[in-house]
Amino acid sequence: MSFWQLYYHFVWATKDRLPLISPDKESHLYDFIIGKSDSLGAIVYAINGTENHIHLVASVPPTIALSEFIKRIKGSSSHDWNQNLAIAGNAFAWQGGYGVFSFGQKQLDWAIAYVQNQKIHHQNGSIVLSLEKDGE
Repeated sequence: MSFWQLYYHFVWATKDRLPLISPDKESHLYDFIIGKSDSLGAIVYAINGTENHIHLVASVPPTIALSEFIKRIKGSSSHDWNQNLAIAGNAFAWQGGYGVFSFGQKQLDWAIAYVQNQKIHHQNGSIVLSLEKDGE
């Protein structure tokens, strides 16, 4: 493999922005997404969100298209949720769209901090609107 250094900030939401990602399910979901990202050759730097959307800062290798990466992450995580976390009769799904933003290595620490502090940003109204766009 060639050398690569690519940084992305992804954001995507639950279907209809329903508040489904409760604290008791959040760590399982995030751990699953980190594991799936790792299996696809990506490096996860940060993952966090609120009850209705997720932010992910990651390096994705050039061997996989970003659209394919996010398709696999969203598809496998919703499947895992429905197999392991869903309450009977309540199927979990993600919205169809997503946002992705590229940035350089100099912005990596800032992007990580922004994602790690998602809940605080939403509580305080200090979100960066451009980084909250998920394509829907």
